Formats: sequence, structure tokens, C-alpha cells
Amino acid sequence: MPHTKNIWIIDDDKSIRWVLEKALARENLPVKVFVNADKALKLISQEQPCVIFSDIRMPGSDGLQLLSQVKEQYPNILIIIMTAHSDLDTTVNAFKSGAFEYLAKPFDLIELVDVAKRAMEQYEHNIAETEDKLKTINNNLNDNNFIGQSPAIQRVFHVIGRLSKSSIPVLITGESGSGKELIAKALHTHSPRSNQPFIAINTAAIPNELIESELFGHEKGAFTGAYNQRKGHFEQANNGTLFFDEIGDMPSASQTRLLRVLSDGEFFRVGGHHPVKVDVRIIAATHQDLEQRVKDKEFREDLFHRLNVIHIKSPALRERADDIPLLLKHFLKNTAEELDVEAKSCSAETMAFLQAKPWPGNIRQLENLARWLTVMVASKEVAIEDLSDDLRQNNLEQEQSTHHWESALKQFALQALQQGTKRLMDITTPSYERIMIQAALSHTAGRKKEAAELLGLGRNTLTRKITDLNIT
Repeated sequence: MPHTKNIWIIDDDKSIRWVLEKALARENLPVKVFVNADKALKLISQEQPCVIFSDIRMPGSDGLQLLSQVKEQYPNILIIIMTAHSDLDTTVNAFKSGAFEYLAKPFDLIELVDVAKRAMEQYEHNIAETEDKLKTINNNLNDNNFIGQSPAIQRVFHVIGRLSKSSIPVLITGESGSGKELIAKALHTHSPRSNQPFIAINTAAIPNELIESELFGHEKGAFTGAYNQRKGHFEQANNGTLFFDEIGDMPSASQTRLLRVLSDGEFFRVGGHHPVKVDVRIIAATHQDLEQRVKDKEFREDLFHRLNVIHIKSPALRERADDIPLLLKHFLKNTAEELDVEAKSCSAETMAFLQAKPWPGNIRQLENLARWLTVMVASKEVAIEDLSDDLRQNNLEQEQSTHHWESALKQFALQALQQGTKRLMDITTPSYERIMIQAALSHTAGRKKEAAELLGLGRNTLTRKITDLNIT
């Protein structure tokens, strides 16, 4: 998310907005104004200010609601609450919710400017502190088998760092074997709940008829075989984190009950008559397209929005091929220690070969390869010839696939020339470049510098081609 040095002013009173904007502009402080909190909240996911001045009473979301939402998701932003209706309860609530300062209207403009400057200084301090914490978290993640230096995985580390003061729900999506549970464990470890239980549930592995008993527990005699009261996963995870792996496979009835727990913070055990209150952070993961399942009426839309407060995409291994040498070295070392043998290493040629593979099984497949190499390869250094037949056969299929598109392009060119097309390169080259650039930008999530490096272009050349080819 882009950081700005902007100060936001949110007030439904036009005269207040005008006075504050002029007073701060005189101090060369950049300002944006909003007539209500809802408009500001819509923009904040795209552009993060450093300081917000907000009225407390406005149409739509009020200042305290804004304060609560912003501090939950963006704890570094400093918020100054303004009101013409000052009372003790409101003041206490504002500070309890994390307000930096509380100003009663009418306020002194000199005082207001001074508060703005102090808030900006505090923001700079918070950012520096957060960056130091992010470095510590990155080191801790690497020490706990969460390894990687590629931009794709560093973005995940960054989000984990940003959420380290929060207990907000998180939805993790990504292919099977890409490390979704590792991300969930890291989120828990680096959260205020780290000393409390982390309970992981594979939703797809629980039979439908048992899932509610597993989640919510049951009372003695609730059904045949229920000889004692049993606490479910929600009670076991109280004050901690509950991780739902493969949440997309949850039955419809259980989705309804889960939504109710998330809304009310309480539930009934199977066969129970008294509500049980819990405080649990929910992290969910799936390899499925939940938005599509919502459209297909296979997943509740309201539950999806409850879970999808923060979304983290677990990158596939092919999207972080730069990390394969680090990961494979780590897995080979661990496997060697388990089997009490000398660790294998890979030749440069073998490593380049492996980095070019598609890895449909992701990190899990790479870890299995490390075990296979440790057991099956006699030499200390692994050559391409030592790899399994499956890996080398897949490479042949990849070469055949490459040959297929080259043949298709050749056929297209022959047909175009037979139809009298002239200046064929002028026609095809922009399309080719557009496809390559769009693919690179998609792979890097729009980061031009990384895309330019992948394409072998200069940053300025890429920017010019984006403009020339009208790529959005």
C-alpha cells in the first residue's frame, strides 16, 4: 500500500474543512478533505495518510467508528478526534480506542497546527519502529522454516509484520502445497495472541456429520456415544487463533453456524442449552476460488466477507523460483539430519533446471524431492541425470509445449503472408510485446522495476512501451 505524507480532514461542516485546510497549507502540510468518514474509508485501502483529523458526529460512520476501523487495520496512522459536543465518556472512549489527541471545538488554530506537527513526527517514529520490527520478523520467519528472499514471499512477510499488532481475520488463498498453514502459524506467532493456543482444522478431512461436534463440542448424552461433555475447537482456541484450512469445503449448515459465532462471539454445544462465549481470532485458507463459489451459491457471501477482511495470497513456487536454491538446501540439510547422512548439494546446471520447472505441487513437492534425492542418489552432488524420470519427462513435455506455440506462430505467419498481409512485423510485434509486458506486470503485481528486470528491459524503456502500447 502506498504511504503518503498527507493529512486528511474529515468533517461534514464545510467551514471547518476550509479553515483547517488553509491553516495547515500555510505550514506546507499537504491536505485532503472529505465530507464524511465513509468516503475516506473507501480510499484508505489505496492511499494511506499519516494523520487524520476527524469530526466525531457525522452522517454515516461517525468519528469513533472511523477510529476503530483505521486503528485495527492501519495502526501507524495517527487520528485526532474533533468535536463540538465534548463530554467525559466520549473523551475517554476516544483515547481508549487509540486517538492521538482530542480537540474540542472551537479550537485554537495555533494549537491545531502544533498537534498536526507532533502527530507527523510521531508517525515517522512509528514507521521507523515498524520497519525495525519487520526486519526482526523476517529473521524469525527464516529461523522457523519460512524461508525466502524473492519479492513474492517478501510481500507476504511484510503483511505479516503489518498485522503483528492486530487480531483481525485473515483469508489466505493459494495453491495446495504453497505454504498456507506456515503463513497462518506466522500470523499467530507474531500477534498479541502468540502465547495462547493455535488450533488448526482441516475442514475437508472432517466428516460432515461430525463437523459441528468438532467445532462446538457436545454435551454428555447429546447423541449415541457421547458419554462425556467435550469441548470443541472453539473453546480449545479461546483467546488464541483458530485456523480453518480448506474453508471452501465447509458444509452449508456449518457455514451458517460459523457466521453466527463470528457475529455474536458465542455458540451452543451440540445438545447444549446454555451459550458459550469465546474470543477467537479466525484465519481461513483455501485453494479454491471462494468468490466463484459465492457466485455458484456454494459458499455464503456474508461469511466470505467476514473472513476476507485481509487477504494474503500464498505465492506458488514457480512465482518465487529465486527461492528454490534456498529452500532445497534447507530441505536437503533437514533430511540428512533426520537420516544421519551427509547432506546432498545440486550442481549449478541441476539447480537452473529445477528453477525452470512448473512445480504443480509447490513447496511440498520440492520437499519430497529433497527426501528422494537424499535416499536415492549415490553421489554427493546431484546432476540432472540423477533426477527422477518424472521430472525429466515433464521437461520434455515443456519443450514440446514450447515447440507447439512456435509452430503455431509460424503457421499464423505463413497464412497471413498467403493472404497478402504486408509489414507483418509491424502488426505482430506490438501484440507480442503487449502480451509479454502484461504477463510480467501480472507476475509482479504491477511493480515496474521488477517487471523490467524479468523482461530484460530498462525501467524507462518499459514505462515508454506501456504508454506506447496503451497498457493499463
